[in-house]
Amino acid sequence: MNAADSAWMLISTALVLFMVPGLALFYGGLVGAKNVIAMMGEAFIAIGVVGILWVVVGYSLAFDTDHGGVIGGLGHVMLRGVASSPGPWNPHVPGLLFMAYQAMFAVITPALIAGAFTSRMHFRGYLAFIALWSLLIYCPFAHWVWGGGFLGASGLGAADFAGGAVVHETAGAGALAAVLYLGRRREVDRPHNLPLVLLGAGILWFGWFGFNAGSAGNAGSVATYALVNTQLGASAGMVAWMVVEWIRRKKPSGVGLATGAVAGLAAITPASGYVPTWASLVIGAAAGVLCYEAVQLKYWLRYDDALDVVGVHMVAGVIGAMLTGAFASLTVNGAGVDRGLAQFDRQLALVAIGFAFPFVMTIVILRLVDELVGLRVDPGEQALGLDVGEYGEMGYMLDLFAGSPRVGADSSGPETATQLGHVGTPKAGPRRGRVDA
Repeated sequence: MNAADSAWMLISTALVLFMVPGLALFYGGLVGAKNVIAMMGEAFIAIGVVGILWVVVGYSLAFDTDHGGVIGGLGHVMLRGVASSPGPWNPHVPGLLFMAYQAMFAVITPALIAGAFTSRMHFRGYLAFIALWSLLIYCPFAHWVWGGGFLGASGLGAADFAGGAVVHETAGAGALAAVLYLGRRREVDRPHNLPLVLLGAGILWFGWFGFNAGSAGNAGSVATYALVNTQLGASAGMVAWMVVEWIRRKKPSGVGLATGAVAGLAAITPASGYVPTWASLVIGAAAGVLCYEAVQLKYWLRYDDALDVVGVHMVAGVIGAMLTGAFASLTVNGAGVDRGLAQFDRQLALVAIGFAFPFVMTIVILRLVDELVGLRVDPGEQALGLDVGEYGEMGYMLDLFAGSPRVGADSSGPETATQLGHVGTPKAGPRRGRVDA
């Protein structure tokens, strides 16, 4: 047991959890005003649903004794045998702390998917979906790569330091399956609050230091490399996206700056503890350029990925996983992998399975949930907005008793609180001017 390592892992656990409200703000600002509570709520509820499932059985499935390279056992159900002493996966910190840290990864992964199908899925269906997705997709795949399964160090030897494939690629593949299954939206939301987007991206960036550097499991040199690489990868991704967008649009954008940073962060994630610092600039820049182009592809391929989960998270995860095979160095991490054609081939196998397995399984889960509780929101509720339709509340009610149009109202939706059927009657008085989103 090492007190400094334990302290760093405690901080890292909190940092990764803080990424979830950051994701909620980031996604919430990118949707229309009539769907902001629904979008943010879908991120927040993952903390509760997936967090409980992880303690009950998820951690055991991912990190208990391996069974045939495919799945863990049930020896840690309800955290049986998980205590304050170190274990095989956490030689320097308490087992309970390692479990809590890994829980945050399990929480944020299905929450990422929600950005793809915004305003199309019932909340009841979403709850069932993330529960099944976590148990049937995330837990097995995490075991394959990190828990002694057939893809990681105990098997094929593919490397994923902090979740480029386990988190970002699987979420992106699941997002693609979901938008293809649910179909296109009746109407397209425009971002309603760009300051929220930038604030959310900043919180994600801050939390990502725990996401990547915490994956070292200690407070040593590998964690330092991971932290510095995270900073450089995000910076390079943001600048590269800005340059491409400036050339294409003749102007940069706030959304572009935030999205480029997230693309760089997702790309450097699998490589952060394996590559030298110069390589993080290459990986981040590649993500900024290629993810920008991938986002444009959805207009040609006509799939409705609302918040670009596929073009950013999946593509960036693939870029980072593949370039790990090109740039990894044992000089950075003696317990890691070394670059070369053989390692590149292992990374290719990781990427292929990281797409095929979650994509197919997500379709199966969606079909099951659709049959059991229903998934698709009807066109009328889409037009009204999920904030009112699913939650019975609005994100912005500053003018509720003044009789003015709803702050941030979308052009296609209801304009005033009374039209939304909200309890209470606006005060009589002159009608104020519209306040646009």
